[in-house]
Amino acid sequence: MIVRLRGKLSEVTEDSAVVEREGIAYEVMVPSYAVGELAAVKGRAVTLHTLQYLEGNAAGGNLTPRIIGFFHPEDRAFFKQFITVKGMGVKKGLRALASPVARIASFIESGDAAAMAQLPGIGRRMAETIVAELKGKVGAHAFVADDVPEATRQEFTDDQRDAIEILVAWGDSRTDAERWIARAGQLHENLNGPDEWVRTAYRIRSGAEA
Repeated sequence: MIVRLRGKLSEVTEDSAVVEREGIAYEVMVPSYAVGELAAVKGRAVTLHTLQYLEGNAAGGNLTPRIIGFFHPEDRAFFKQFITVKGMGVKKGLRALASPVARIASFIESGDAAAMAQLPGIGRRMAETIVAELKGKVGAHAFVADDVPEATRQEFTDDQRDAIEILVAWGDSRTDAERWIARAGQLHENLNGPDEWVRTAYRIRSGAEA
C-alpha cells in the first residue's frame, strides 16, 4: 500500500496529477477542489497522502490499480470515512469532493443535506444518507473558529487582501486563506502582486514551504 508519495509534480489535469520520482511517473487521481492548489505548484516537489484501490470488474479479471492523492492526511482520513456511506464508492466519493473537505464536513455536521445535494453526483436522497450516517463523526474535519489574530488581519496589505479574496473565491475557507497569507508574509518580504501571494500560499498549503 502506497500511503505517501513525494516527487516532482509534472502534470495536472481536471481530475489527476502526475508525480515523478526516481524515473517513475505516477498518475494520481485527485479531488477537483485540489486542482487549483496543484496547478499553483506545478513543477515543484510535492507530497501527497495516498490511498490505493482496484478499478474494474473482478469477475472478469479486468482490474486496474489506481492511486488517490490528498495534500493532507486529514483529508485522506475524511475520504476514507466518506466512502463508507452506503452507495457511495470510491469514484463517486472522489467526484463529490468539489469543495474543500472542511466545508463538506461542516455541511454534514450541521445537517445541511440541501448543501450536500449540490455536490457533483450527490442528489437529495444520497445527501440525506450521508448526513444520517456521518453526522457526529466528522466534526474533527469541519471548519474551526478563526485562529488568525485580529492584529495580523488588520496588517494585511492591499495585495494580500486581494490574494485572500482569490483563495476564498477558489473554494478555500477565509480562515485558511488568511493563515497561509500570514505565513507567506513571515517567510517572504518582497512578494509583488496578488498572484505571487496566491502561488506562495499554495506552496505553503502543499507543504513545499513550511
